[in-house]
Amino acid sequence: MFHLINQFLTKVDGIVWGLPLIILILFVGIMLTIRLHVLQFIHLPKALKFMVRNEEDGEGEVTSFGALSVALSATIGTGNIVGVATAIVSGGPGALFWMWIAAFFGMATKYAEGLLAIKYRTIDKDGHVLGGPFYYIENGMGEKWRWLAKIFAFFGMGVGLFGIGTFTQINGITSAVNTFFDPKNATTVSLFGNHYSLSVVIAGLLITLCAGLVIIGGLKRIAGFSQVVVPFMAIAYVICTLMILIFNRHALPGALAEIFESAFGIRAITGGAIGTMIVAMQKGIARGIFSNESGLGSAPIAAAAAQTQSCVRQGLVSMTGTFIDTIVICTMTGLSIVSTGSWKVGLEGVNVTIRAFQKGLPIPPRAASFLLMMCLVFFAFTTILGWDYYGERCLEYLSNRSKKAVMTYRILYVLCIFFGPYMTVEAVWTIADIFNALMAFPNLIAIIALSGVVVAETRYYFRHEKDPRILKP
Repeated sequence: MFHLINQFLTKVDGIVWGLPLIILILFVGIMLTIRLHVLQFIHLPKALKFMVRNEEDGEGEVTSFGALSVALSATIGTGNIVGVATAIVSGGPGALFWMWIAAFFGMATKYAEGLLAIKYRTIDKDGHVLGGPFYYIENGMGEKWRWLAKIFAFFGMGVGLFGIGTFTQINGITSAVNTFFDPKNATTVSLFGNHYSLSVVIAGLLITLCAGLVIIGGLKRIAGFSQVVVPFMAIAYVICTLMILIFNRHALPGALAEIFESAFGIRAITGGAIGTMIVAMQKGIARGIFSNESGLGSAPIAAAAAQTQSCVRQGLVSMTGTFIDTIVICTMTGLSIVSTGSWKVGLEGVNVTIRAFQKGLPIPPRAASFLLMMCLVFFAFTTILGWDYYGERCLEYLSNRSKKAVMTYRILYVLCIFFGPYMTVEAVWTIADIFNALMAFPNLIAIIALSGVVVAETRYYFRHEKDPRILKP
């Protein structure tokens, strides 16, 4: 029976994450890029400056950088390490090129999401910020579209509580710890009718305790933690991969040539150039979209809480999330894998990246494995925190801002983290993928419907950039 259920879920996953959704997300990104006159390229330096320069008198609950850090904590995850490796093994090095293409157009989509999140957010009498796709659907498209907002909120809450936010992340953390410290399961304990390595139990308890302490404290504690950990996490990982590229610099020209040749099927041996190019395109674009979440509607939930008076400014800050996630971090992972040749030795998943670290860094292999394990732990842990916040905001919308419902959700979320290491997560990953995809459809419909607002706000801002009156979203 479970086998049949898994087969059914896999088929549904293939449908919702198939070509229609990928084409729709790309269409929205290309449309916005054209209508906004390639804003993501022209104004990227300004966006990076705004990213680290917070507004002092803007309304909101956290700083712009804090809101971006919350979004990045959920976006930057194991997909940046494992997902890139999977895409390159399946689609060849050219998949990395198509990830760049997806990220380029995705930056325009992420800009629109951040802008709309501020434009249509609501701040109640207690100063509590309410925003995200459900609010720009309801406030921007009108009350008659509230059913679409509720659909988004329902799927978003499901992803957070039962999918990407809890079971899969904690299971990934404990598996990584177990593989490093006790790969042969020499020391086990009996729990829930099964035997588990002591390393899994200890790691699970520690992560649950740490996550609980942060989550129960709410958004400000999550944002405060993310502002410290996310930059450290990203910088540490980039330094490790940069060292790999420095010590393998002689292989970089060949790696870059291989990426571009593979992207267009120039050196295809079997299947023809067109077939090879299509596979690379499909794997790269799909993984790029999944990695940076542009168009899925998750990041604007965090962006809505930013302390800012300008919706355009926050849109620019939001789009740097896609730049950091894919253009920087995924690129570093991909170049490390291609330059060391780790993608073509028959390995899969995280083992591809582990080999790149072991071969590329001038340190003992076990030390290299430890570095990657720690990166995986931090990446997954911050994803747990980011998706708790997303799930809370979705439930808050569905429950008419019930504080009791939100606190209950936090407790359930921590319990899911506790039980996560002891669960089989294949079906959970599939359900999470489905919910994640189904979040995207209502959000993309809203972006298309409100694209005129995005263009009008953007033109007004840059036409009167030095006029203080523009600081009213």
